[in-house]
Amino acid sequence: MTEHIILLHGLWMRGFALGLLHRRLMEAGFRVHRFDYMSVAATQQHILARLHTGMLDCAPGPVHLVGHSLGGLLALRACLESEDLPPGRIVCLGSPLKGSAAARAFAGWGRGGEVLLGHNRDLLEQGLEAWHGSREVGVIAGCTPIGLGAMLSHIEGQHDGTIAVEETLLPGLAGHCVVETSHTGLLLSAEVARLTTQFLREGRFDANGPGADERAS
Repeated sequence: MTEHIILLHGLWMRGFALGLLHRRLMEAGFRVHRFDYMSVAATQQHILARLHTGMLDCAPGPVHLVGHSLGGLLALRACLESEDLPPGRIVCLGSPLKGSAAARAFAGWGRGGEVLLGHNRDLLEQGLEAWHGSREVGVIAGCTPIGLGAMLSHIEGQHDGTIAVEETLLPGLAGHCVVETSHTGLLLSAEVARLTTQFLREGRFDANGPGADERAS
């Protein structure tokens, strides 16, 4: 049975940013679709409704979701109540599942900052308390501290230039690993594509491979 992947980009991005990851996952044998959405202008309800439709169009599945940054948060929200959706797993790339300090700092600049975070501002700032959905979720975080977030605000601990590793950890994850790349670099890394493929097929990351991390349990 064909395994589908729907890729979701992050804030202020469009689908073309996912091109290299798309190609690598296609080469791994998946049928890959890019989900393009207006990350600032579109309401969360509208985005999730379109994503649900896209997943059902790929049924009977499996239909996996791979989301970068905000895209990972939206993937979790879409599958939190997913009785009607086809089966599959989720991989989040540098997603601030606990909420983003950089987003909160940006919003603190005033009305302009709030507007640029768009309708998903609350989700970016606050994240989730835990994952209680039925799908297995794996997270790949970066630890190369180069990015816009680091220039706009102070980020505690290891981070990828935008999101702290600690912000990507959430109770209920099936797996978590850290790789040496920046926030944008997560979309360009061959290692990230390999780890994503492994988790979607096996529900785990390498036990002793580069970046293996047991903190998700």
